[in-house]
Amino acid sequence: MGIFDKLFGKPSKPSAPKRKRISLSRRFGIYGPLGKGSMSKVFRATDRELGREVCLKVLDKKQHLALVSRFPGLNRPEEGEVAISMKHPNVVETYDWGWTTKDEVFISMELIKGVGLNVFTDTEGKKPLNRRLDHLIQAADGLAYFHQMGYIHRDISPKNIMVNNDGIAKLIDFGLCVPNKPDFRRPGNRTGTVRYMAPELIKRGTTDERIDIFSFGVSVYEVLTGGSAWEHAEESMQEMLQHVNRTGRDPRELNPNLDEETAQVIMKGIERNPKDRYQSMKEFADALRSLEPKKVPEPPKRIPVETSDASDLSAGVPKRKPTKKTVKRPGDRPTKG
Repeated sequence: MGIFDKLFGKPSKPSAPKRKRISLSRRFGIYGPLGKGSMSKVFRATDRELGREVCLKVLDKKQHLALVSRFPGLNRPEEGEVAISMKHPNVVETYDWGWTTKDEVFISMELIKGVGLNVFTDTEGKKPLNRRLDHLIQAADGLAYFHQMGYIHRDISPKNIMVNNDGIAKLIDFGLCVPNKPDFRRPGNRTGTVRYMAPELIKRGTTDERIDIFSFGVSVYEVLTGGSAWEHAEESMQEMLQHVNRTGRDPRELNPNLDEETAQVIMKGIERNPKDRYQSMKEFADALRSLEPKKVPEPPKRIPVETSDASDLSAGVPKRKPTKKTVKRPGDRPTKG
């Protein structure tokens, strides 16, 4: 290192934690892919060291480096480091994580046999809405715990909430999460899924755990109505501007069977001003629990037709068969699925 580098510092790639590097092919027996995103690939595998079937997530090196570079000098914890610290029945269990011999981050976690909550956003879903409400309450408990552990998830959506075959909801995918500390709440860093982004995040303002509360609120809206709080927009920027400039439409426009109290609980979760939202996920969970005895009613039935559209894939979920799509009857408002 030269004298100027010693004096002024020289930018360098983030160094990997001192963990034993492993060969994926030796450590894991990989059966096949479960999903693929811009930042990672997910496989169904056997962890030979642990002697169990797992969901294996392998992060894309380039995308991982790009994410780390968003937080220069802040020592942002690795996704695996965060995931393995979580011990809650409504948060996916992580068994191990580390680096491969090819400089990739791997995460070995429980294989959730079930579906993403996005399956239930279809009004023709197999589960009644009061069962979906139970899933949402569980997910709210999981997210409340995540916040109590000192982190902001930053990518809450129905597809990142899994429901296993026993009806247990589990929060997954901590790839974008950050510590809930001032340096990570500063304006400027806009990451997440546009459809679920809070207005203050879109405007690149100061953020906190209430951006997750907004995203969860949008998810609750979709699961209990089968549609979106905002009109469909062709461009991401148009979608973001709606979140900033327009109040979401009354959920009873999509599900007239909802009563006023239920509608108010849903709408408080997607208030544009974070001060007007629930101030904690515990508060949101308690509000949802207050609705449970009501057995939230189903929306009006619609005429199903087959479609060949493929569904999103989530960690631990095999590809679904083509799902049903709805044909609107005269008088129905346009909705965003």
